[in-house]
Amino acid sequence: MAANPCEKIGLRILFIRFFLLLCLVGIVIRSFDIQILQGKTLKEKAENTYVRRITIQGDRGLILDRHSNKLGASIEAPNITADPTQVKNARQTADKLVKILGGSRTEMEKKLSQKRRFALLASRVAPAKAEEVKKLNIVGIYTPDNSKRFYPNRRLAAQVIGFTGKDDHGLEGLEFSYNDFLEGRTLKTEEYRDGQGTILNTGKNKREGLKGDTIVLTLDKKIQFFSEQALEQAVKEHRGKSGIALVMQPATGELLAVAHYPEFNPNNYGDFSRSRYRNRAVIDTFEPGSIMKVITVAAAIERGMSATKIINCENGNYRVGRKVIHDTHPHDYLTPGRILKVSSNIGAAKIAQDIGPKAMHYYLNAFGFGKKTGISCPGESSGVILPLQRWTSIDAVAMSFGQGMSVTALQLVSAISAIANGGKLMKPLLVKKVLSNSGEIIQTNSPCVVRQVVSANTAGVVKKMMARVVHQKEGTGTKAAIPGYRICGKTSTAQKVARNKKGYSSSRYTAAFAGFAPFDNPAWLFW
Repeated sequence: MAANPCEKIGLRILFIRFFLLLCLVGIVIRSFDIQILQGKTLKEKAENTYVRRITIQGDRGLILDRHSNKLGASIEAPNITADPTQVKNARQTADKLVKILGGSRTEMEKKLSQKRRFALLASRVAPAKAEEVKKLNIVGIYTPDNSKRFYPNRRLAAQVIGFTGKDDHGLEGLEFSYNDFLEGRTLKTEEYRDGQGTILNTGKNKREGLKGDTIVLTLDKKIQFFSEQALEQAVKEHRGKSGIALVMQPATGELLAVAHYPEFNPNNYGDFSRSRYRNRAVIDTFEPGSIMKVITVAAAIERGMSATKIINCENGNYRVGRKVIHDTHPHDYLTPGRILKVSSNIGAAKIAQDIGPKAMHYYLNAFGFGKKTGISCPGESSGVILPLQRWTSIDAVAMSFGQGMSVTALQLVSAISAIANGGKLMKPLLVKKVLSNSGEIIQTNSPCVVRQVVSANTAGVVKKMMARVVHQKEGTGTKAAIPGYRICGKTSTAQKVARNKKGYSSSRYTAAFAGFAPFDNPAWLFW
């Protein structure tokens, strides 16, 4: 008996419904598996394809001179990175990249063949090279923003400014001591890519807000340049080994120049000896020699000695205990002013004996010797002034003309500045202020009087004596005279300690000159 056509249709419909039900159950089970059982794992895999967690580092802040000229800055220097899982042909890609970036093709291919999602191929490259890489349009190769430190004036004030390392962290100078201010802030964020692997958000806008703080120095770029130029010329002319030159404003203690020779270029500091990195104006100590006679005479005048007192200078030889003190040229009777003018060691020694060891020790300390000035430079030395109880009969005498003690160039400049500034010792200033990346003032360093060392009257008397050193015949500083300016100064030619540490060398010297101008209202103090 033939089957009823309606029954056949009904069976087919039933079969289709059953099949569809099975499909629906399968979909539900699969959906449950994907969304519930494997949901977290699959979500992480998907995110890893188009999202990468990164840390963005802001640029370092600027270093500016007193007139906002850039002394240290950060310039664009992108990184070259890769997602090795997206690179189709590691060998061909390595060949293309090495032609632009240089380096080993084998190492490049090795990096591109990793099973990781990130590889740093080159750090802080020139923008032009990054642009060449970008033009290759290779899937999986990226050029994220980055920066590197650059010193536009190259060697200018290099020992003061210092430099940063490959990680952009300060290693020397102000870059080191002010690293916490200058260093760019960091931000952990996410980087998104499209299906082709192209980065959709570069983080450039975010990096702007992460920039480090700016430090404004007291240095004057022009004065610094001319100081370095003059220093190099003087060292070469006199066949010296090295030199230091400082320029300070006596009324404020602000340093306008801190020059060194020989210098170095912080943009490629690795090409120079480490000894050149040192800021010797604040780190190195030396016996100051005859410039200390200014301090000795100032102490005596302050203690009541008359500027017209006659002192027997013994015609060039004077015994103190077992030591004999000599003058370069023999002199008989001199006033304190003439002792400064002709730079008599015996005259200074007799003045020191007149005021006594206790007073000498007091004024050496009062003028700032034997202790750090507190300037914002790393590695400052305090120099050496022996405790009073350890002084022998010769110590006060020797220190009166700058032997038997050690000082830094900065201490010496600060002390002479006190004479120019009416007897007020100022704290040396190098960093004027610190600004946030939005321009707000974070820190300001104002001029600070450490103490009134001698009276304004005493300072005025000594100033007149120092002017005679430069402008009168027989003065040891006549070469410093400039037509139209009344300059005050004092010279020094100090013997260095012998290499065997026994006595003084007869062929090795530290030559110096400390002066200020103009006489009536000193605006510049130079050393």
